Amino acid sequence: MSDDRVDQWLAFAREFLRALADRKRKQFDRRVSIGDLLTERDENAAAYGFGEGTTMYDNVLVLGTVKVGRNTWIGPGCILDGSGGDLQIGDWCSISAGVQIYTHHTVKRSISLGREPIEYAPTRIGDGVYIGPNSVIQMGVTIGNHAIIGSNSFVNGDIPPGAKAFGCPARCRAK
Repeated sequence: MSDDRVDQWLAFAREFLRALADRKRKQFDRRVSIGDLLTERDENAAAYGFGEGTTMYDNVLVLGTVKVGRNTWIGPGCILDGSGGDLQIGDWCSISAGVQIYTHHTVKRSISLGREPIEYAPTRIGDGVYIGPNSVIQMGVTIGNHAIIGSNSFVNGDIPPGAKAFGCPARCRAK
């Protein structure tokens, strides 16, 4: 293909993306990545078999076995790592931007120079859970129904139902 033809296609693509961006801005008053211009958040979630009414941005990284219930919102830049077995997220959850949820880690493997195996454990997020932006949920953790995890928290232990937890590591505070 000639350089002139490539330049024509690029001009067309840029104009097309500008039109999609204008539409998204008018519809939702937001600016999103190219992937989110070309896809719909409910369709992204449905493609993974997530529950009815669940939405997720195009740039969410989904690995392994991840099950998500109904009406859950998964924000931009999240990592849902079910590669270590089983990650379950309930109904009516808010998984804020940048949240990372894991079912495995490679700490012992790394520090043993590969002599130790990768460790795996299922991770469970209950119904009606809010996880604040940029929080990290370690493998093997269970977060009970209606719990709140504060922004920038590192959750490396179970959180009971209805608890409010935040910090590094996350600790439960008064309800």
